[in-house]
Amino acid sequence: MKLQEIYNHLDTISPFELQEKWDNSGLIVGDMGREISKIVVSLDIDFSMIEEAEEGVLFIVHHPLIFSKLIQLNFAKYPSNLIEKMIVKKQSCIAMHTNFDQTHLNKYVFEKILGFKAENQKDFLCITQGEWNYKALLNLIKEKLDLPILRVVGKKENITSIALCTGAGASLMDEVEADCFLTGDIKYHDAMKAESLDLMMVDIGHYESEKFFAEILAEKLKILPILVIIANSKNPFHIETDKID
Repeated sequence: MKLQEIYNHLDTISPFELQEKWDNSGLIVGDMGREISKIVVSLDIDFSMIEEAEEGVLFIVHHPLIFSKLIQLNFAKYPSNLIEKMIVKKQSCIAMHTNFDQTHLNKYVFEKILGFKAENQKDFLCITQGEWNYKALLNLIKEKLDLPILRVVGKKENITSIALCTGAGASLMDEVEADCFLTGDIKYHDAMKAESLDLMMVDIGHYESEKFFAEILAEKLKILPILVIIANSKNPFHIETDKID
């Protein structure tokens, strides 16, 4: 298949025009006229994936490899070191980031993974009403997202509404109309603000809340006449539980 054909199909699944102004979803590396031999879907792309993949592969990732302004191609530094390898192997890359958050990822995690019913979805926020006990809710989150620990801001024994934004969504807290807000990458000053707003927040991790991207998209690509495989993106963080000498 031509890269352009695949891009057009992705645009029907989750229109690129929905992305935020600061985002860089769409074609990152490649040529729309290039013939694609295989598709690899992953949350992120790393050196080992590029090395293991053959020539002509298209990587479809969630996080754009080029995100902020790229003013030089220093092949000793990230992300230029990865881009160089991809160019040599004639590999391509498309990112589906904030557009896919809105159309698929947030609702999937909220309903299919955590088991809530999205009674209201506003852009990046999924919201539901109900009754949850503090401990029961935290145990559910830890189990479903495979989180060894949880960082929690505030504590409400009885919770009647929950909102979620996968990835880093703390900047949306002013828009949250719920007792508890689930998101990742909660910073210290985010926590201070949440306390002042009487908003309970639970840090569900950036990687942990978005790691389902590949399985969602791969299912949507099954109708294409091309091999699609899922690559297991690695979490850049790990938890140290043992004493460090």
